[in-house]
Amino acid sequence: MSAPILNLKPKDTCKWDEVSLGEIMLRLDPGIGRVHTTRRFDVWEGGGEYNVARGLKRCFNLRTAVVSALADNPVGCLVEDLIYQGGVDQSHMKWVKYDGVGRTVRNGLNFTERGFGVRAALGCSDRGNTAISQLKPGEIDWDEIFVKEGTRWFHTGGIFAALSATTPLVAKEALEAAHRDGVIVSYDLNYRDSLWKAIGGKARALEVNSELAPLVDVMLGNEEDFTASLGFEVEGLDNLEAHTGDLDTGNFRRMIEKVVAKYPNFKVVATTLRTARTATVNDWGAICYAGGEFYEARPMPGLEILDRVGGGDSFASGLIYGFLAEKGPQYAVDCGCAHGALAMTTPGDTTMVTLPEVERVMKGGGARVQR
Repeated sequence: MSAPILNLKPKDTCKWDEVSLGEIMLRLDPGIGRVHTTRRFDVWEGGGEYNVARGLKRCFNLRTAVVSALADNPVGCLVEDLIYQGGVDQSHMKWVKYDGVGRTVRNGLNFTERGFGVRAALGCSDRGNTAISQLKPGEIDWDEIFVKEGTRWFHTGGIFAALSATTPLVAKEALEAAHRDGVIVSYDLNYRDSLWKAIGGKARALEVNSELAPLVDVMLGNEEDFTASLGFEVEGLDNLEAHTGDLDTGNFRRMIEKVVAKYPNFKVVATTLRTARTATVNDWGAICYAGGEFYEARPMPGLEILDRVGGGDSFASGLIYGFLAEKGPQYAVDCGCAHGALAMTTPGDTTMVTLPEVERVMKGGGARVQR
């Protein structure tokens, strides 16, 4: 019998299946309209690392918690209320005293329009000086979370690491504690130019992520993430902005082989594959490297998109579920791909689907009405 790819703690010895570290923002969504012309917004909670914990809780019924921080004001309480609906535990949320106007601390806002046809989706973040960006090493008791309570899987990523000068230090502290305590670590590179450009740009992103990468077991990202955050180029993708052709999985495999050669600590590497034909029609797929083998999800050409934000995070939660449930790499990448596809059929950053719906798509089920 071959050794397991990931050495997971037994479920019955842990309070948490998964814990995420990251910022949770209030998303303001103009629906089918545009941010600069709308007169009303729907609101959702969202954040790259948090979305993974929420997906694992709501779709896959796992025990998840989030480590984050909010300014103690009505906006923070609204985010708290939205998190309650998602079911993610908030016992490790830090509440920071609000100064009345946000001079010293505030909650992050994310204005996002969905795009349609030739008009691309657009995000406008308002997240400077947020509570979580001011988190410093020593403020979170990681041994309490990882050892006393017990945690099987820890997830964070490049969005959290890009928030400030101190968040990479917090991420490193958390990753080191996770390894010390036998917790599997996943990291989503999730490169965001709007975050990194104010603190050193791609050079700083490369520096930070290269330092954290040796502490990661499961590395996630798309083609832009691996290029900008770790310096690995995908053949044939010299201009990501202009690229609208087919994505060659062979090129991705060759890139991943280079990645694992440089970082042999990566037990799993997974990437989503997306060609944006239009804002509302994407070709979608995923591949996963695990245990020295490649696994490819069933491709979904011509996938219709309602709201693309959060598709990658839902891919991550589906993939993580597959490994936590010990169903094997092929199931994991298929589950992640199907979950990500379904998440992009509903509004907001987070999943609104069920495990039976995910498994139906995994099996190739169509969209015929279910009665």
